[in-house]
Amino acid sequence: MSSIVTLNNGLKMPLVGLGCWKIPNAVCADQVYNAIKLGYRLFDGATDYGNEVEVGQGIKRAIDEKIVTRADLFIVSKLWNSFHRPDHVKENITRNLKDLGLDYVDLYYIHFPIAFKHVPMTEKYPPGFYSGAEAQAKGVILTEKVPLIDTYRAMESLVDEGLIKSIGISNYNGGLVQDCLNYARIKPVCLQVEHHPYLTQRNLMDYCKLHQIQVVAYSSFGPQSYVELQSELAIETVPLFEHATIKKIAAAHGVSTSQVLLRWATQQGIAIIPKSSKQERLVENLTVEKALTLTAEELKEINALNINLRFNNPWDWMGMKFPIFA
Repeated sequence: MSSIVTLNNGLKMPLVGLGCWKIPNAVCADQVYNAIKLGYRLFDGATDYGNEVEVGQGIKRAIDEKIVTRADLFIVSKLWNSFHRPDHVKENITRNLKDLGLDYVDLYYIHFPIAFKHVPMTEKYPPGFYSGAEAQAKGVILTEKVPLIDTYRAMESLVDEGLIKSIGISNYNGGLVQDCLNYARIKPVCLQVEHHPYLTQRNLMDYCKLHQIQVVAYSSFGPQSYVELQSELAIETVPLFEHATIKKIAAAHGVSTSQVLLRWATQQGIAIIPKSSKQERLVENLTVEKALTLTAEELKEINALNINLRFNNPWDWMGMKFPIFA
Protein backbone atom coordinates (compact mmCIF):
# COMPACT_ATOMS: atom_id res chain seq x y z
CA MET A 1 0.00 0.00 0.00
CA SER A 2 1.00 3.62 -0.46
CA SER A 3 1.51 6.08 2.37
CA ILE A 4 -1.59 7.64 3.92
CA VAL A 5 -2.52 11.29 4.24
CA THR A 6 -4.95 12.69 6.80
CA LEU A 7 -7.57 14.97 5.28
CA ASN A 8 -8.85 18.10 7.02
CA ASN A 9 -11.90 16.17 8.31
CA GLY A 10 -9.73 13.45 9.87
CA LEU A 11 -10.40 10.86 7.15
CA LYS A 12 -7.38 8.81 6.03
CA MET A 13 -6.67 8.64 2.28
CA PRO A 14 -3.97 6.76 0.35
CA LEU A 15 -1.56 9.02 -1.51
CA VAL A 16 -1.60 6.67 -4.52
CA GLY A 17 -4.81 5.34 -6.06
CA LEU A 18 -6.10 3.86 -9.28
CA GLY A 19 -7.80 6.24 -11.69
CA CYS A 20 -10.78 4.65 -13.43
CA TRP A 21 -11.00 7.10 -16.32
CA LYS A 22 -10.85 5.27 -19.67
CA ILE A 23 -10.80 1.76 -18.17
CA PRO A 24 -12.92 -0.20 -20.69
CA ASN A 25 -16.12 -1.67 -19.28
CA ALA A 26 -15.22 -5.14 -20.51
CA VAL A 27 -12.13 -5.36 -18.29
CA CYS A 28 -12.93 -2.84 -15.55
CA ALA A 29 -14.27 -5.27 -12.92
CA ASP A 30 -11.22 -7.51 -13.24
CA GLN A 31 -8.80 -4.57 -13.17
CA VAL A 32 -10.34 -3.18 -9.98
CA TYR A 33 -10.39 -6.62 -8.34
CA ASN A 34 -6.77 -7.34 -9.29
CA ALA A 35 -5.67 -3.89 -8.16
CA ILE A 36 -7.20 -4.55 -4.74
CA LYS A 37 -5.26 -7.83 -4.57
CA LEU A 38 -2.07 -5.91 -5.38
CA GLY A 39 -2.70 -3.47 -2.52
CA TYR A 40 -4.66 -0.58 -4.03
CA ARG A 41 -7.24 0.90 -1.71
CA LEU A 42 -8.22 4.17 -3.41
CA PHE A 43 -10.32 4.04 -6.59
CA ASP A 44 -11.09 7.31 -8.33
CA GLY A 45 -14.26 7.11 -10.43
CA ALA A 46 -16.95 9.43 -11.74
CA THR A 47 -20.42 9.54 -13.20
CA ASP A 48 -18.93 10.59 -16.53
CA TYR A 49 -16.58 7.60 -16.80
CA GLY A 50 -19.51 5.28 -17.47
CA ASN A 51 -17.98 2.26 -15.73
CA GLU A 52 -19.20 2.48 -12.14
CA VAL A 53 -21.27 -0.71 -12.40
CA GLU A 54 -18.09 -2.60 -13.27
CA VAL A 55 -16.03 -0.81 -10.61
CA GLY A 56 -18.65 -1.94 -8.11
CA GLN A 57 -18.47 -5.51 -9.35
CA GLY A 58 -14.71 -5.57 -8.80
CA ILE A 59 -15.13 -4.15 -5.29
CA LYS A 60 -17.87 -6.64 -4.42
CA ARG A 61 -15.79 -9.59 -5.55
CA ALA A 62 -12.86 -8.51 -3.38
CA ILE A 63 -15.10 -7.94 -0.36
CA ASP A 64 -16.95 -11.23 -0.87
CA GLU A 65 -13.62 -13.05 -0.97
CA LYS A 66 -12.62 -11.24 2.26
CA ILE A 67 -9.54 -9.68 0.66
CA VAL A 68 -10.73 -6.35 2.09
CA THR A 69 -13.64 -4.90 3.99
CA ARG A 70 -15.56 -1.84 2.83
CA ALA A 71 -13.83 0.17 5.55
CA ASP A 72 -10.44 -0.67 4.03
CA LEU A 73 -11.33 1.06 0.78
CA PHE A 74 -11.46 4.73 -0.18
CA ILE A 75 -13.99 5.07 -2.99
CA VAL A 76 -14.34 8.27 -5.00
CA SER A 77 -17.02 9.45 -7.41
CA LYS A 78 -17.95 12.77 -8.99
CA LEU A 79 -21.07 14.82 -9.57
CA TRP A 80 -21.47 15.45 -13.29
CA ASN A 81 -22.19 18.85 -14.81
CA SER A 82 -25.80 17.94 -15.69
CA PHE A 83 -26.76 17.49 -12.03
CA HIS A 84 -25.74 20.82 -10.49
CA ARG A 85 -29.23 21.96 -9.54
CA PRO A 86 -29.74 21.21 -5.83
CA ASP A 87 -32.72 18.94 -6.49
CA HIS A 88 -30.59 16.87 -8.88
CA VAL A 89 -27.47 16.45 -6.73
CA LYS A 90 -29.01 13.69 -4.63
CA GLU A 91 -30.37 12.07 -7.79
CA ASN A 92 -26.83 11.73 -9.09
CA ILE A 93 -25.27 10.31 -5.90
CA THR A 94 -28.17 7.88 -5.53
CA ARG A 95 -27.40 6.51 -9.00
CA ASN A 96 -23.65 6.42 -8.24
CA LEU A 97 -24.25 4.38 -5.11
CA LYS A 98 -26.66 2.05 -6.88
CA ASP A 99 -24.16 1.39 -9.67
CA LEU A 100 -21.27 0.92 -7.24
CA GLY A 101 -23.35 -1.28 -4.92
CA LEU A 102 -22.34 0.84 -1.93
CA ASP A 103 -24.05 2.72 0.89
CA TYR A 104 -21.66 5.68 0.74
CA VAL A 105 -18.58 7.01 -1.02
CA ASP A 106 -15.61 8.37 0.87
CA LEU A 107 -15.15 11.39 -1.37
CA TYR A 108 -17.52 13.06 -3.83
CA TYR A 109 -16.25 15.80 -6.13
CA ILE A 110 -17.98 18.52 -8.09
CA HIS A 111 -16.40 17.39 -11.36
CA PHE A 112 -16.35 20.79 -13.09
CA PRO A 113 -17.57 24.22 -11.96
CA ILE A 114 -19.96 24.26 -14.93
CA ALA A 115 -23.72 23.62 -14.89
CA PHE A 116 -25.12 21.87 -17.97
CA LYS A 117 -28.83 21.62 -18.63
CA HIS A 118 -30.26 18.66 -16.74
CA VAL A 119 -30.84 15.46 -18.72
CA PRO A 120 -33.25 12.86 -17.29
CA MET A 121 -31.51 9.54 -16.64
CA THR A 122 -34.17 7.80 -18.69
CA GLU A 123 -33.07 9.86 -21.68
CA LYS A 124 -29.30 9.34 -21.41
CA TYR A 125 -26.95 8.23 -18.64
CA PRO A 126 -24.26 9.17 -18.20
CA PRO A 127 -25.18 12.22 -20.26
CA GLY A 128 -21.65 13.36 -21.03
CA PHE A 129 -21.83 16.51 -23.17
CA TYR A 130 -25.38 15.73 -24.24
CA SER A 131 -27.92 18.34 -23.14
CA GLY A 132 -30.92 17.39 -25.26
CA ALA A 133 -31.61 16.33 -28.82
CA GLU A 134 -32.07 19.89 -30.08
CA ALA A 135 -28.77 21.01 -28.56
CA GLN A 136 -26.98 17.99 -29.98
CA ALA A 137 -28.38 18.70 -33.44
CA LYS A 138 -26.99 22.23 -33.22
CA GLY A 139 -23.67 20.99 -31.85
CA VAL A 140 -23.88 23.02 -28.67
CA ILE A 141 -24.17 22.43 -24.93
CA LEU A 142 -27.07 23.97 -23.05
CA THR A 143 -26.36 25.34 -19.60
CA GLU A 144 -28.37 26.29 -16.53
CA LYS A 145 -27.93 29.29 -14.25
CA VAL A 146 -26.95 27.48 -11.08
CA PRO A 147 -24.56 29.28 -8.69
CA LEU A 148 -21.83 27.01 -7.33
CA ILE A 149 -22.85 27.86 -3.78
CA ASP A 150 -26.24 26.21 -4.39
CA THR A 151 -24.62 23.04 -5.68
CA TYR A 152 -22.17 23.02 -2.80
CA ARG A 153 -24.93 23.41 -0.20
CA ALA A 154 -26.60 20.32 -1.69
CA MET A 155 -23.27 18.46 -1.44
CA GLU A 156 -23.10 19.39 2.24
CA SER A 157 -26.54 17.86 2.70
CA LEU A 158 -25.17 14.58 1.32
CA VAL A 159 -22.56 14.60 4.08
CA ASP A 160 -25.28 15.28 6.64
CA GLU A 161 -27.24 12.28 5.33
CA GLY A 162 -24.21 9.98 5.39
CA LEU A 163 -24.27 9.34 1.63
CA ILE A 164 -20.78 10.79 1.25
CA LYS A 165 -18.01 11.14 3.82
CA SER A 166 -16.38 14.23 2.35
CA ILE A 167 -16.63 16.84 -0.38
CA GLY A 168 -14.09 17.52 -3.09
CA ILE A 169 -13.83 20.19 -5.76
CA SER A 170 -12.29 19.54 -9.16
CA ASN A 171 -11.05 21.74 -11.99
CA TYR A 172 -11.45 24.86 -9.85
CA ASN A 173 -9.08 27.78 -10.33
CA GLY A 174 -7.67 29.65 -7.36
CA GLY A 175 -10.42 32.25 -7.28
CA LEU A 176 -13.11 29.60 -7.16
CA VAL A 177 -11.28 27.74 -4.38
CA GLN A 178 -11.06 30.95 -2.36
CA ASP A 179 -14.74 31.69 -2.96
CA CYS A 180 -15.69 28.15 -1.91
CA LEU A 181 -13.83 28.57 1.37
CA ASN A 182 -15.81 31.75 2.01
CA TYR A 183 -19.17 29.98 1.90
CA ALA A 184 -18.41 26.36 2.82
CA ARG A 185 -20.02 25.08 6.01
CA ILE A 186 -18.18 21.80 5.44
CA LYS A 187 -14.72 22.48 4.08
CA PRO A 188 -13.68 20.66 0.90
CA VAL A 189 -11.02 18.07 1.68
CA CYS A 190 -9.48 17.78 -1.79
CA LEU A 191 -8.93 19.69 -5.00
CA GLN A 192 -8.38 17.51 -8.06
CA VAL A 193 -6.69 19.22 -10.99
CA GLU A 194 -4.55 18.53 -14.02
CA HIS A 195 -0.98 18.53 -12.76
CA HIS A 196 2.31 17.56 -14.42
CA PRO A 197 5.69 19.20 -15.10
CA TYR A 198 4.27 21.18 -18.04
CA LEU A 199 1.55 22.56 -15.72
CA THR A 200 2.84 22.93 -12.15
CA GLN A 201 0.33 25.56 -10.90
CA ARG A 202 2.67 26.45 -8.07
CA ASN A 203 0.54 29.23 -6.54
CA LEU A 204 -2.56 27.03 -6.51
CA MET A 205 -0.61 24.19 -4.86
CA ASP A 206 0.69 26.56 -2.18
CA TYR A 207 -2.76 28.07 -1.57
CA CYS A 208 -4.31 24.65 -1.03
CA LYS A 209 -1.52 23.65 1.33
CA LEU A 210 -2.07 26.86 3.28
CA HIS A 211 -5.74 25.96 3.76
CA GLN A 212 -5.27 22.21 4.39
CA ILE A 213 -6.86 21.11 1.12
CA GLN A 214 -5.22 17.99 -0.29
CA VAL A 215 -4.30 18.33 -3.96
CA VAL A 216 -4.94 15.28 -6.14
CA ALA A 217 -3.28 15.24 -9.55
CA TYR A 218 -4.81 13.83 -12.69
CA SER A 219 -3.01 13.43 -16.01
CA SER A 220 0.32 13.11 -14.19
CA PHE A 221 1.98 12.06 -17.45
CA GLY A 222 0.87 15.20 -19.28
CA PRO A 223 0.15 14.73 -23.01
CA GLN A 224 0.23 10.93 -22.71
CA SER A 225 -3.38 10.92 -21.46
CA TYR A 226 -4.65 12.92 -24.42
CA VAL A 227 -2.82 11.58 -27.49
CA GLU A 228 -5.31 8.72 -27.78
CA LEU A 229 -8.10 11.30 -27.77
CA GLN A 230 -6.53 12.75 -30.92
CA SER A 231 -5.69 16.02 -29.21
CA GLU A 232 -3.56 18.06 -31.61
CA LEU A 233 -2.02 19.85 -28.64
CA ALA A 234 -0.93 16.54 -27.11
CA ILE A 235 0.30 15.05 -30.37
CA GLU A 236 2.48 18.08 -31.08
CA THR A 237 3.99 18.18 -27.56
CA VAL A 238 7.13 16.30 -26.55
CA PRO A 239 5.91 13.41 -24.36
CA LEU A 240 7.19 13.73 -20.81
CA PHE A 241 8.26 10.08 -20.98
CA GLU A 242 10.71 11.14 -23.70
CA HIS A 243 11.82 14.48 -22.31
CA ALA A 244 15.61 14.65 -21.94
CA THR A 245 15.45 15.96 -18.36
CA ILE A 246 13.09 13.23 -17.19
CA LYS A 247 15.11 10.53 -18.99
CA LYS A 248 18.36 11.76 -17.42
CA ILE A 249 16.90 11.68 -13.90
CA ALA A 250 15.33 8.25 -14.48
CA ALA A 251 18.67 6.85 -15.63
CA ALA A 252 20.42 8.28 -12.58
CA HIS A 253 18.06 6.41 -10.27
CA GLY A 254 17.66 3.28 -12.38
CA VAL A 255 13.90 3.70 -12.66
CA SER A 256 11.35 4.38 -15.40
CA THR A 257 10.44 7.89 -16.54
CA SER A 258 6.88 7.31 -15.35
CA GLN A 259 8.18 6.66 -11.84
CA VAL A 260 10.11 9.94 -11.90
CA LEU A 261 6.94 11.84 -12.87
CA LEU A 262 4.85 10.21 -10.16
CA ARG A 263 7.49 10.62 -7.47
CA TRP A 264 7.89 14.28 -8.39
CA ALA A 265 4.23 14.71 -7.40
CA THR A 266 4.14 12.55 -4.25
CA GLN A 267 7.37 14.03 -2.94
CA GLN A 268 5.55 17.36 -2.91
CA GLY A 269 2.65 15.80 -0.98
CA ILE A 270 0.38 15.65 -4.02
CA ALA A 271 -1.81 12.56 -4.36
CA ILE A 272 -1.84 10.68 -7.67
CA ILE A 273 -4.32 8.41 -9.48
CA PRO A 274 -2.49 6.91 -12.47
CA LYS A 275 -4.16 4.21 -14.56
CA SER A 276 -2.55 1.13 -16.06
CA SER A 277 -3.70 -2.22 -17.39
CA LYS A 278 -0.32 -3.88 -16.81
CA GLN A 279 0.32 -5.59 -13.48
CA GLU A 280 3.99 -4.66 -13.38
CA ARG A 281 3.16 -1.02 -14.00
CA LEU A 282 0.43 -1.08 -11.35
CA VAL A 283 2.98 -2.33 -8.83
CA GLU A 284 5.51 0.30 -9.95
CA ASN A 285 2.97 3.06 -9.48
CA LEU A 286 1.83 1.85 -6.09
CA THR A 287 5.37 1.50 -4.72
CA VAL A 288 6.86 4.61 -6.32
CA GLU A 289 7.60 6.21 -2.95
CA LYS A 290 9.98 3.35 -2.12
CA ALA A 291 11.59 3.29 -5.56
CA LEU A 292 13.35 6.65 -5.41
CA THR A 293 13.73 10.00 -3.70
CA LEU A 294 14.50 12.95 -5.90
CA THR A 295 17.17 15.43 -4.86
CA ALA A 296 16.35 19.09 -4.34
CA GLU A 297 18.21 19.87 -7.56
CA GLU A 298 16.22 17.25 -9.50
CA LEU A 299 12.95 18.64 -8.20
CA LYS A 300 14.09 22.09 -9.29
CA GLU A 301 14.98 20.79 -12.77
CA ILE A 302 11.57 19.19 -13.22
CA ASN A 303 9.75 22.26 -11.92
CA ALA A 304 11.60 24.31 -14.53
CA LEU A 305 9.79 22.39 -17.29
CA ASN A 306 6.60 24.30 -16.52
CA ILE A 307 5.14 26.14 -19.52
CA ASN A 308 1.56 26.46 -18.20
CA LEU A 309 0.42 23.95 -20.82
CA ARG A 310 -3.08 22.66 -20.10
CA PHE A 311 -4.57 19.73 -22.05
CA ASN A 312 -7.99 19.52 -20.40
CA ASN A 313 -9.44 22.97 -21.06
CA PRO A 314 -13.23 23.53 -21.21
CA TRP A 315 -12.73 26.79 -23.14
CA ASP A 316 -13.54 25.10 -26.43
CA TRP A 317 -15.94 22.28 -25.56
CA MET A 318 -18.09 21.81 -28.68
CA GLY A 319 -17.39 25.39 -29.61
CA MET A 320 -18.67 26.69 -26.27
CA LYS A 321 -16.63 29.09 -24.20
CA PHE A 322 -16.28 28.06 -20.56
CA PRO A 323 -13.66 30.45 -19.12
CA ILE A 324 -12.59 28.49 -16.02
CA PHE A 325 -8.91 28.88 -16.84
CA ALA A 326 -9.08 31.80 -19.26
